[in-house]
Amino acid sequence: MAPTFCSFLEPLPRTNRPSSPALARARARPRLIRLEAEDEMTIDRRAVLALAAGLAAAACTKKEEEPADAAGKARPTVIRFVTDWRAEAEHGGFYQALATGEYARRGLDVRIIQGGPGVNVPQLMAAGAADMGIGSNSFIVMNLAAEKVPVRAVAAAFQKDPQVLIAHPNAGIEKIADMKGHPILLADASITAFWVWLKAKYGFTDAQVRKYTFNNATFLADQRSVMQGYVTSEPYTLETEAHIKPKVFLLADEGYPGYAAMVLARLSLIEERPEIVQAFVDASAAGWVSYLNGDPKPGDALIRKDNPEMRQDVLDQARVKMRTYGIVESGDAVMGRVGVMSDARWKAFYNIAQSQGVYPKSLDYQAAFDLQFAPRAPR
Repeated sequence: MAPTFCSFLEPLPRTNRPSSPALARARARPRLIRLEAEDEMTIDRRAVLALAAGLAAAACTKKEEEPADAAGKARPTVIRFVTDWRAEAEHGGFYQALATGEYARRGLDVRIIQGGPGVNVPQLMAAGAADMGIGSNSFIVMNLAAEKVPVRAVAAAFQKDPQVLIAHPNAGIEKIADMKGHPILLADASITAFWVWLKAKYGFTDAQVRKYTFNNATFLADQRSVMQGYVTSEPYTLETEAHIKPKVFLLADEGYPGYAAMVLARLSLIEERPEIVQAFVDASAAGWVSYLNGDPKPGDALIRKDNPEMRQDVLDQARVKMRTYGIVESGDAVMGRVGVMSDARWKAFYNIAQSQGVYPKSLDYQAAFDLQFAPRAPR
């Protein structure tokens, strides 16, 4: 049977804090997967539908209360914003915008809903159970366009996808090209995501792939092995637990064109209330600037309130990594353009994926995004 794409997105696990229990539990981040048949889907649909029903019911009750207060003043517009995982530094700008009143000043009452295992952001949005959400990577967003789901990316908080490849310090690997022939530990979901780009650019082959089970033991046992990870997570875990200083290669710095942590909006909201979408994008951008360059304590306090297991040292190092690597503020996003997206970047991403057979030539890649809300990319 020819592989087909499905709108259900399987979580791709990775650790979110540097502790052995966390490694055992494994964190997850939604990634695109290619499915051979419906019975291969691992998402707990019942959990998703139950959450959707609960959110929708709450939303219906709330909307009846929103028109005006006793003085006739318009109430803030409620926006249900669902994240792609439990509260963490990678959501810091959104929490900061909430904590510092950036959303409230623009007439928004933003309710951040934590993601987690079994929580499918696009699915909840398509069902009307959430108004906006986070799209983890460009494959997820382009897949929505391929399936004609009425959701669009309206801003990209991360100009650089934090995806990295990690090598041992004494393995003779000085650049990604040196990994050719080495075993590379990859999650199943990564095979149809960034691995597509790696094969196209570096001539890697599927014979190099080894299954990544989100346990560092396999990597540590083989000095020739390479492991996938997030720049804000696995390197810190290896340094603090295994006491090694790994070599880290950020794919974005080698030309990987995908965005990450994109703000998604329902098409109906874009068409009917564009001013609300604009207010959210503007407030979120201000939140990210404040979180990375100002006092992050307000945002961190809300993150740790929502996710009590999150440690402050993990938040601190992740924020430093985001600044150091220019995850948010680099490229087109410098000079106050946080959240910027461009047609050129999206086209480059689509062309690579399409050339490897991930998407058909007939796909309208521009149906994945709407550029009217984020700052304009410089010409």
